[in-house]
Amino acid sequence: MKIRNTVLAVLSIFALNSMAAGGAHAATQRGSVKKAPVAKLASSKSVAVKAGKSTQVAKAVPAKAGKHAQIRGGARLAAVRTRPHAAAAVVSRAMPAMTAEVDHDGNPLLHSAAFMIADQATGNVILEKNSDAVLPIASITKLMTAMVVLDARLGLNDLLTIVQDDVDTLRGSSSHVPVGTELSREDMLRLALMSSENRASAALARNFPGGVPAFVAAMNRKAVSLGLRDTRFSDSTGLNSANVSSARDLVKMVSAASRYPLIREFSTTANYVVYLNGRPRQFNNTNALVSSPDWQIGVSKTGFINESGKCLVMQAWLLNKPMIIVLLDSFGRFTRVADAQRVKRWLESAAAQQKLASQGRGPAT
Repeated sequence: MKIRNTVLAVLSIFALNSMAAGGAHAATQRGSVKKAPVAKLASSKSVAVKAGKSTQVAKAVPAKAGKHAQIRGGARLAAVRTRPHAAAAVVSRAMPAMTAEVDHDGNPLLHSAAFMIADQATGNVILEKNSDAVLPIASITKLMTAMVVLDARLGLNDLLTIVQDDVDTLRGSSSHVPVGTELSREDMLRLALMSSENRASAALARNFPGGVPAFVAAMNRKAVSLGLRDTRFSDSTGLNSANVSSARDLVKMVSAASRYPLIREFSTTANYVVYLNGRPRQFNNTNALVSSPDWQIGVSKTGFINESGKCLVMQAWLLNKPMIIVLLDSFGRFTRVADAQRVKRWLESAAAQQKLASQGRGPAT
């Protein structure tokens, strides 16, 4: 049986002309900001493919409150099972060639506990699971740190010095930037985004007018202005597990960050040499995908603390369109990167099958 017309309608979300719909936004299901969780979300096989549903990527639009996967009192909660869109089941049956990487519904087998993949231009949600779960976000925080620094229009050539107060005493994490290092604010920002240097990020907050308390307050004000209702910050580094957000909020935050040229540049730089006390040292990007010729990445940030698991957010061009990829609480060293690769292959396979179908050579069932 050839692919039905409804399949093509669903797959049309991958068509190139969707770029013209950049102004389209729809309401998200939201509730009040939840407490910072103290445990990670349990994994689930439930994945929802959304056809025509939108999430906001620019500003908030009020909507009815929906169901939330939420962590309370240190206990793990089972993941919320989301009913797939009716047309998504048709898409699933049209993708037999991907059985090695998809579940029985045809959705990609992702191993992140919570995720959302959305078309940035239209706001359409392509895939999501536990997208309303409020989770620690670790160094994803540094995207907000960068936005607050750049919004303040502080001198990027100003020299900042790493002091003892910038050293991580909460987790004892290591750093390649020793106390006494003097770098420009621009280089501190670059190292924070590219190499996730916590001392650089701490120095940026400490040298903000009003110091760290004023900086954290500015971060939370910025979150409110972007309509991030599940997002709260307690520090500029992400070392504090009280820095929390949801995959749905992070789609909007990454979209906002992509509007800053320096964030795009610094977060996707593969490596960079700075002089520490007169000696050159190369710093590398924490996301290996920025160096891959198979990827065109506009914004990138990784994150990890024990409470958050491995996290990855990106704005990437897939099928010649800007997509936002948010992967939270991935177990294992390489899972977040592997999940991003699975999403890419899944989208490309869907587009290839759409092309075959348009030529009258769709797969038979």
